[in-house]
Amino acid sequence: MKHTLALHISIAFSLLVICVKTQAQNNQNPPKPKPEKELIKKTNDTVIKTSDSTAVKLKYGLRAGIDLSKILRSYLDDDYKGFEILADYRLKPNFYIAGELGFEDKTTISDYLDVTSKGSYLKAGIDLNVYQNWLDMDNLVYFGFRVGASTFNQTINNFTIYTTDQYWTPQLTSTDATEYSGLTAFWGEIMLGFKVELLTNLYLGANVQLKFLASESSIDNFEVLYIPGYGKTYDSGLIGAGYSYFLSYRIPLFKKAKS
Repeated sequence: MKHTLALHISIAFSLLVICVKTQAQNNQNPPKPKPEKELIKKTNDTVIKTSDSTAVKLKYGLRAGIDLSKILRSYLDDDYKGFEILADYRLKPNFYIAGELGFEDKTTISDYLDVTSKGSYLKAGIDLNVYQNWLDMDNLVYFGFRVGASTFNQTINNFTIYTTDQYWTPQLTSTDATEYSGLTAFWGEIMLGFKVELLTNLYLGANVQLKFLASESSIDNFEVLYIPGYGKTYDSGLIGAGYSYFLSYRIPLFKKAKS
């Protein structure tokens, strides 16, 4: 009995020593971890390589919206009516094709003139995002370029001929409306703006525009005072400015891993 107990104790002690030595060796030489970047699966003698790393995927799709500034101005200004829809489509991670389509009806009133310009316009160009997003965020700070074209009518509602001798010579006033139709204008513009994703695929944005008039139709003995899409011409001549703030929604079509 004593010999059996001693044998059991000896065996248990030997196993304990072996376990301690094995644990010590494992601590000194830990097993090499499997590479995180690549896992290999064998299915029907075919080797398939998969990645366990999560790649950031960008959404590609059509983003369309409306210009809130024109809607608000139409509500506040009795002499103005306007509406604009805008859209862009991502071609590359930071490169978009973009454009705007709209119409404006603007009446210009001064001491000597009452003129209404009414028509539609189209702008097309590109946007370049210069903002570096974190993780899967999709905000933009962008530079843009557009080529714009407008077709419109200008109606002279009434006018008064200005004379330097206001005392002796009566001023000639005409109240006969004269309409000039089929007018056109072309221009280029650069812009700086931002777009912030408020909710999934819903964006709020704004931009400022600097415009350069390339050509416009001429009117006999008169000037074009306002070009839809471009703005007024009588103060700034060939250089104009504008602004916009808008709400847009992107229709996601597919996702693509960020390169």
